[in-house]
Amino acid sequence: MKRKSHWKGLLFAGCVVVLVAGCGKKTDTTDGPRTTQEATVEATPTPEEEDIQESAQEEKAELPEGMVRSYLTGDPVPEAVGRRRPAAIMLNNIKAACPQFGISHAGVIYEAPVEGGITRLMGIFEDYDNLKKIGSVRSCRDYFIFYAAGFDAIYCHYGQSVYAVPYLEEPEVDNLSGLEGYGSQVYYRTSDRKPPHNAYTSFEGIQKGIEINGYSQEYPPNYQSSYLFTDDRHPVTLDDGITANKVTPGGYQYNTPWFSYNQETGLYDRFQFGEAQIDEETGAGLSVKNIILQNSGWKKYDENGYLNIDVNTSGTGTYITGGKAIDITWDKKDPWGATYYYDSNGNQITMNQGKTWVCIILDTSADNTVIE
Repeated sequence: MKRKSHWKGLLFAGCVVVLVAGCGKKTDTTDGPRTTQEATVEATPTPEEEDIQESAQEEKAELPEGMVRSYLTGDPVPEAVGRRRPAAIMLNNIKAACPQFGISHAGVIYEAPVEGGITRLMGIFEDYDNLKKIGSVRSCRDYFIFYAAGFDAIYCHYGQSVYAVPYLEEPEVDNLSGLEGYGSQVYYRTSDRKPPHNAYTSFEGIQKGIEINGYSQEYPPNYQSSYLFTDDRHPVTLDDGITANKVTPGGYQYNTPWFSYNQETGLYDRFQFGEAQIDEETGAGLSVKNIILQNSGWKKYDENGYLNIDVNTSGTGTYITGGKAIDITWDKKDPWGATYYYDSNGNQITMNQGKTWVCIILDTSADNTVIE
């Protein structure tokens, strides 16, 4: 049975060079996603954080039998859902492919630029058992592999860029590709949209792919969530933060998205292409409790515009919730591990329970982010 070994692979850039040379490309790809593993000093919890952690432990004991806190949202979920490895599904985000189907079931959504100035989404799903349609599903880019690995997710994609191939072959990666021989058992195409915007998957399909590949659906014993959530008794208010009623991520010029804070619901409603972004399944708009803007270094792989986004070297960012925003930093201690976020005092941020949208922003576009 294939299982993540969590050893730290430092030979990926070399893999890319071998692959590209074999394909006759002249591009030097030694600048693959960097895997520098400088440890960050763990900050001592403040008395307030200790109180929150103690209260969270007390609240855990009060959860109904069979319920646990989700690693993705902090919400109470059935243990069978919350302790099963999630699926990280690549989602098309060009206008011809919108609206996406089933996207509102994702506990975490990543958005990052790809070539051509567009963005691609990756939804991380744990509660998708009843979904017969998820998508449309699109191809992999190498940096998404590492974002998915931080949640120990089974990575689902229909195709991949040449620069992603060496990473997909690493033992740390459990992936389901639509281009493999078993692909037709995991994915299917519909007739309502033109290829390549009509590939979809389902719970049944993903489970079949997991069975075929022999992947485990259990988290490893030492798994640690990317996120630290508050409990119901201590909502995060970011009293020292700036006002954040509207958030416009920098550099997303094609879909020009923004988030608008809804004071009645306490959520951020998502908009793009000049209108509310909805789930085709329900017709309802997408909303999240938390937004993380993660500024990242980058280079171009080649003249075709493929991006080499640095997934590992620490950087700056912003955490947004409840109509407020604070500056943060981020760090990934292990290339295959979780990304952690810290406040100005070096303490890991505590997030409100609920869904999170992570915007990966090229550091050259960070100054174009608008929070008002």
